[in-house]
Amino acid sequence: MRIDVVSLFPDFVRQCAAVGVVGRAQQRQLLQVEAWNPRDYTSDRHRTVDASSYGGGPGMVMMIEPLRATLTAVRNAAPEPAHVIYLSPQGPRLTQGRVEALAKMPRITLLCGRYEGVDERLLAHEVDEELSIGDYVLSGGELAAAVVIDAVGRLQEGALNDALSAEQDSFANGLLDCPHYAKPVQDALGTVPEVLLSGDHAAIARWRLKQSLGRTWLRRPDLLSRCVLDKTSRALLDEFRREHASQALSRQNEAVDD
Repeated sequence: MRIDVVSLFPDFVRQCAAVGVVGRAQQRQLLQVEAWNPRDYTSDRHRTVDASSYGGGPGMVMMIEPLRATLTAVRNAAPEPAHVIYLSPQGPRLTQGRVEALAKMPRITLLCGRYEGVDERLLAHEVDEELSIGDYVLSGGELAAAVVIDAVGRLQEGALNDALSAEQDSFANGLLDCPHYAKPVQDALGTVPEVLLSGDHAAIARWRLKQSLGRTWLRRPDLLSRCVLDKTSRALLDEFRREHASQALSRQNEAVDD
């Protein structure tokens, strides 16, 4: 897969894409990340990419021509069609489902805005979709681009040392992930649940699913409301709820006794 990023800070993009799973994916030639600076496609000696906004107001707007010229160069750089995404708080929220769909494309292009944004005419004619990583405002689209690159890059076949890691991530099945533990078994902070030490794979799978259901119920009930649970999952969730209520009651009684 190839990801092209249009940014005024191409070195930042390259550095983010050079480390971790994404860096390894590039080394294994599973992923190619290229950064393009619109200043390289300007026609004046000041390399101007922005201008004041018509109608007045603070801030500058990224102009059409440098971005259009950059996108033309991006499209001509490889034979695959470039699906252009503008990273903007006005776009639909990025989800794991959308990440999985993007990861199957041979090529995407990420357009990083700056200042007050990008001329609306360019967005209307040169951009295929807008995406947001959350309901907040950043100084530019580079951090959002890094998020998309990481989320998409790690799903390329062979990028992860264990392919099951992606299958068991939060959101992969619509639920949050279960708790995880490592050495030591016993610590001042607590003990690893016995079931995880039992070697009983069926019991471990059951515990993990129950914890995943329960954690989603506690922290992201909106996700749970969109899931269609089978009979086993509903029973496990009910079991978790009863245990949670019992533990809460015990804590209340202990607080009264103190």
